Amino acid sequence: MYKAIADNKRNTVLIMAVFVGIISAIGWVVSYFYGDTNIAYFVIVGAALYAWIQYYIADKLTIAMTGAREIQKRDNPRFYRIVENLAITTGMQTPKVYIIEDAAPNAFATGRDPKHAIVAATTGLIDIMSDSELEAVMAHEMGHVKNYDIRVSMITFGLVSAIGFLTDIVLRMMFYGGDRDSEDKSPVMMIIGIIVLILAPIIAVVVQMAVSRQREYLADATSAMTTRHPDSMISALEKLKTNGRPMKRQNTASAHLYITNPLKPGFFAKLFSTHPPLDDRIDRLRKNANKF
Repeated sequence: MYKAIADNKRNTVLIMAVFVGIISAIGWVVSYFYGDTNIAYFVIVGAALYAWIQYYIADKLTIAMTGAREIQKRDNPRFYRIVENLAITTGMQTPKVYIIEDAAPNAFATGRDPKHAIVAATTGLIDIMSDSELEAVMAHEMGHVKNYDIRVSMITFGLVSAIGFLTDIVLRMMFYGGDRDSEDKSPVMMIIGIIVLILAPIIAVVVQMAVSRQREYLADATSAMTTRHPDSMISALEKLKTNGRPMKRQNTASAHLYITNPLKPGFFAKLFSTHPPLDDRIDRLRKNANKF
């Protein structure tokens, strides 16, 4: 478990390196198209600035997109106390607690670090889960906070957004404006540049998907270790599998934050899902139950 957390942190550096490589490739395309190598540096700096801004406001955007509302202990004593007790158990600061009015059972955690963390659950999740199951789900979300998954998710979200934003702008510049004198430019290199721009956001999403899937497995294990009751997490996942449904307010940008996919099922939703299948998660917990 602790090795997995250490690997998680080391992989974060690798993930950032991949995104820097993608953004650098986009910068090269722009530089080649305009014949000015300095543009690549402006692209990298601009993407970093955009990601930095997203890092600080992404949690607020997520709350706005989901329609979640912050609660105090008096608003829902059962739910709030479970989060509060888990914070005490793990030695963490109690995060802000939110509820989403939605019959679809789901939950998420966000924020840039444990001191600025937010955990949220839908009314549907709170209603169908027993106390032990709800505790397991929130221990999963608190695991994301403890393991700094929320930070990596915010950075990844910012960089994926930056790459999508950059490629859109660059493609428009190449086709609808800018330097039209292409006599001194190799057609092969131009084609390579266009391919890079098309593949860049796809690669970014695939990396985001891989990151999110591994973090779900790790958070499941963290929940089992925190509560010492892996059966509760297994039972909660089985309920999510049986009662799962798309949420009313859906957004692909925040879908990776949830404990289970909140989007309407479809071919591309499954192909680029940021969540491992629930059956796989249940199977992993059962196989490792005696290790927790």
